Amino acid sequence: MTTIENQTTATEPRDDDAPRPIDRPSLAHRLTGSIVPPLVLGAFVLLGWYGVSYLLLDPKRRFLLKPPHEVLQQGFLEWSTFSEMLSGLWSSTKVAMIGLVIAIAIGFVLATIMSQARTIERAVFPYMVTLQAIPILAIVPLISFWWGTGQRSRVIVCVIIALFPIIVNTLFGLQSAERGMHDLFTLHHASRVTRLRKLMFPAALPAIFAGLRISAGLSVIGAIVGDFFFGRGDVGIGQLLRRYSSQLMGEELLAAVIMSSALGVTVFLTFGWIQNVAIGKWHETSGGRL
Repeated sequence: MTTIENQTTATEPRDDDAPRPIDRPSLAHRLTGSIVPPLVLGAFVLLGWYGVSYLLLDPKRRFLLKPPHEVLQQGFLEWSTFSEMLSGLWSSTKVAMIGLVIAIAIGFVLATIMSQARTIERAVFPYMVTLQAIPILAIVPLISFWWGTGQRSRVIVCVIIALFPIIVNTLFGLQSAERGMHDLFTLHHASRVTRLRKLMFPAALPAIFAGLRISAGLSVIGAIVGDFFFGRGDVGIGQLLRRYSSQLMGEELLAAVIMSSALGVTVFLTFGWIQNVAIGKWHETSGGRL
């Protein structure tokens, strides 16, 4: 009897064996973990910047890298300069968004067609790789010959730079649906449109958004590069960069570079936020963090 009672007691669940709740970090802890490291690194960057400006550069050559407080004063607190850069940044943003929309439309159509026919994929993909491998600066003169030096040429530069990541990532995503799910759709005699709409596109969303985030940043680069070489039309941030560098306006040049970088980061984070809204609830690897 004692043996049975001991066995019964041994098999009874103890309090120590009960599942414990998962300790989730608080909001303050998460914010601290995501904000403090960039701030610390930024402080070291500023210290290094000051060190280069005042310790490594001779005062006569300090125009090559002005200290941060002078860049802040001349580039951001001087309203005439800051408003000029804001206007140029807005012009470049419009060009980048137009080029990105066109690249998304072309990329989605091509990737969808390539996913449906292996022959078309094999025929088109090598030319896409070739287009991506061509240095954009090498074809800028051709673009100016064919389409002039206005806003149209800037948009074309954005499309050329941003197109390849959209095609590659969308095609990869469309081809990543599980084979068993394809067999299930075949068993139910689903059409190509139904298979695309209900199986392939939902499975491709994570890869599609990854391509969009890459292409969004590249479109900003394309807008600035195009504006740098094509001088007609609205003055963009690229033209301001060229003018500031030619006139040795160091503070304004560094401020324009910082604003260009801020535009690229903003576009990248915006598409990361859209990704979280669209698929963040069901795809565990999604996220808009840098």
